[in-house]
Amino acid sequence: MHRLIVLILSAVDAAIAVAVGVAATLAPLTLLWVFGFGGAADWGTLWPTGATIWQFGNLVPLQVTLPGDYLAVVGIDPSVAAFVLSLAPLAFAAFTAIFAARSGRRASQADAWITGVLTGIAVFAGLSALIAVTAANPLAAVERWQAILLPTLVFAVPLALGAVVTEWREAGSGAIARLRDRIEAAPHGWGEVPGLVARGTAVVVVGLIGLGALLFAVALILRGGEVIALFEAAHVDGLGATVVTLAQFAYLPTLAIWGLSFIAGPGFAVGTGTAVSPAGTQLGVVPGIPILGALPESTTPWLLLLALLPIAVGGFAGWICRSRLVAVPVMPQVAPESSGNATLDALLARTRDEPVEPSTPAIPDDDPIGARLVTAAGIAVLAGAASALLAVLASGAIGPGRLAEVGPAPGPLALAVGLEVLIGAAILLLSPRRRPKPAAPAVLVAEEEAPERLAPTPLEPWAPERLAPTPLWSLHTDPVPVVADPQRETKAPEKPEPEEPAPGEPDQPAREAPAPRAQADIPTADLGPRRPQPLPPITRPEEPASPPVD
Repeated sequence: MHRLIVLILSAVDAAIAVAVGVAATLAPLTLLWVFGFGGAADWGTLWPTGATIWQFGNLVPLQVTLPGDYLAVVGIDPSVAAFVLSLAPLAFAAFTAIFAARSGRRASQADAWITGVLTGIAVFAGLSALIAVTAANPLAAVERWQAILLPTLVFAVPLALGAVVTEWREAGSGAIARLRDRIEAAPHGWGEVPGLVARGTAVVVVGLIGLGALLFAVALILRGGEVIALFEAAHVDGLGATVVTLAQFAYLPTLAIWGLSFIAGPGFAVGTGTAVSPAGTQLGVVPGIPILGALPESTTPWLLLLALLPIAVGGFAGWICRSRLVAVPVMPQVAPESSGNATLDALLARTRDEPVEPSTPAIPDDDPIGARLVTAAGIAVLAGAASALLAVLASGAIGPGRLAEVGPAPGPLALAVGLEVLIGAAILLLSPRRRPKPAAPAVLVAEEEAPERLAPTPLEPWAPERLAPTPLWSLHTDPVPVVADPQRETKAPEKPEPEEPAPGEPDQPAREAPAPRAQADIPTADLGPRRPQPLPPITRPEEPASPPVD
């Protein structure tokens, strides 16, 4: 594909990512403006609010300053009128990252990934700067450099990763393809280690996030009554309940990471001095957000068994990597005098009265322990690093005072996930593989080695008394046994009388008929005892009389 087309498509992808993200915030605000204010308010004020929410969803912290009139009506202490709001709704960032990875993959498949990546980053950064300049909000101010840099990083990192991973897997030429071929050419399975580590890490991260989401769903079902009670305590109408529900949906990825931290063991905090973990729960005054009603008030030590789930996920990743490791074949060593044919060697050895040793077939040797060890350690390290990054994204401040510390701690979560994944991956990767049993070679074995297996089949004794002569016209090669009949006497044929010569013919000596051959005169071979086999009946023609010989 032409580079100009790739450039245009990458720019369009970046623009769509920004437009869809901003539209996702402006759409509910527009509905609120129409049905809540009846169109009396200025629609132009929605743009700064929607743009600020989009920036907040892409990890830009907000400097919130509450007006004095609001503080007087609500009765809030003026000392807490200004605070930082940094616990981002990760649904916006997740959409931006997925769209960026898709754009990078398309640029790589078009054989112009560098052009696509640079173009996408430049366009997204330009649009972010435009939003930061035009969407100034006095109630929730942002640092301009953060408003440009952080959303651009959210788009740029997945964009580059998607392009590089696709180049590594599918490209046939280029710098990354040459590096891949050089690494994969390493002997003894070492060339597969980078790809297996990346694959195993992806399996672990996706599995842990899925387990966290499942745990949060179970908690939401079990404590659904508390969630409904907090909704009712808010005293909002239908439109307000819709806005609150949409806002909570935007925090679902954040809550899934909280569930991940709970399963791993360290848990998370909902304020300074609080903890929610399987070992125990200590909560103070919780904000009246309905979704926080799913937090457990107390826990049981049996929940510590949830730590087995990350171990199981690590074991699954290790099984996937172990099944894809390259086995190194070991060729059998053949002696110089061997012919390479086990059956022929056995026959020759039996002829020379030499002991027969079965040859060793080619069995693939187990993959080297070093590659497996590095793969397990690499998966654990990268999984711990990814968990720490997720903890940073899913933690922050949601208000002043004690609400400045909310979410999991990155260090403990990374350590716990790394150790648990290492245990599970090591069980599958470092355990000895069962070697296949070699197939028995087709050789002759001495009878004393396996008397039961090589015992001859008993045959019924059979000793023929006489063997019938085998004429040349017979199509059978086996001699036909002839059983003597004692009641039948064998008589010699009578010699015919000589005929008198006709008158006028000279006297000629009459030719005597040939004497019949005795059965004993026919040479036979002693074939030993044989199993009798049924033969079809044979009709023997009569021998023609020999003509007289002059």
